[in-house]
Amino acid sequence: MIPRLSRLMSWDTFLAMLAIAALLYAALFVPGFLSAFNISQAIAGMSEKALIVLPMVLLIIAREIDLSVASMLALTSVILGLLTRAEVPLAVSIPLVLASGALAGGFNGALVTRLGLPSLVVTLGTMALFRGMGYILLGPESVNVFPDALTDFGIDNVGGSCAPWTIVPFVVLAPVFALALQHTAIGRRIYAIGGNPDTALYSGIRLRRIRFWLFVVSGIVCAVAGIVFTARLSNARANNAVGFELDVITIALLGGISVFGGRGRLTGVLWALVLVATIRNALGLSQVGGDAQGTVIGLLLIVSLLASNAATRLFDRLRLRRILPHAGD
Repeated sequence: MIPRLSRLMSWDTFLAMLAIAALLYAALFVPGFLSAFNISQAIAGMSEKALIVLPMVLLIIAREIDLSVASMLALTSVILGLLTRAEVPLAVSIPLVLASGALAGGFNGALVTRLGLPSLVVTLGTMALFRGMGYILLGPESVNVFPDALTDFGIDNVGGSCAPWTIVPFVVLAPVFALALQHTAIGRRIYAIGGNPDTALYSGIRLRRIRFWLFVVSGIVCAVAGIVFTARLSNARANNAVGFELDVITIALLGGISVFGGRGRLTGVLWALVLVATIRNALGLSQVGGDAQGTVIGLLLIVSLLASNAATRLFDRLRLRRILPHAGD
């Protein structure tokens, strides 16, 4: 009874029902929502955030955070633009862009693990640093001419479907992250670090090494997102993706990842992605501006956290009453 009730009352289940309800409402009452073009654009618009949320989940579970993700995306986009302007072939420029993302993430990781600085403070600083480097490299200008192979990737769909090519990197990486987190030793160590760092350290887990490489992975994935963003908009400039970090953190927390670390699954995060994408798209089709959309998403996060807390308390009481049926007598 209790395990079945636990599954029914899980946060993942609640998010799934909420996302499906939002999809049904939009399909029935929002004109143009079900058009192939709109579906393709809605998916493409979440491609970069969907990518960045993957390493963000691992970092938050390990009691860390990376506020510089959007700035790393912008910096790698600028680097790709400059390499393209210099007529460097994509076969060379893309590995260089990925390497630059790894270096940026490694810089964050080194400051956190070697100097013992809080990741919140470090990445708050590098959020401005990396974006400033983008302005130093490119200034207020932008690069808008790219090879056909890159722009075709950014605007074409897979076969005759509504799925854009820009979502493919996420579709490839999401199962890898899920399997690594739920079914490997490194995933168990990440949960252990977030659950109780002191216990994890005494258990022989190399906290500093794992945390460092989590930041490196974050930088690499942000570089992939930078390539996707540049291809999708055919635009490389230093102010790309402003504010993305807030949406990514919102999606992670809305998906059930505990801000205190040690808890959460990617399943809930995927449903949170669907929910946020649906709400933003439906509001956009209803002529609701970006600022108002942000307000709705923020309210959704607050309400969802309150509901999650209430549901957890309710289930704990039901479980306690089953274990100790006469405790209140």
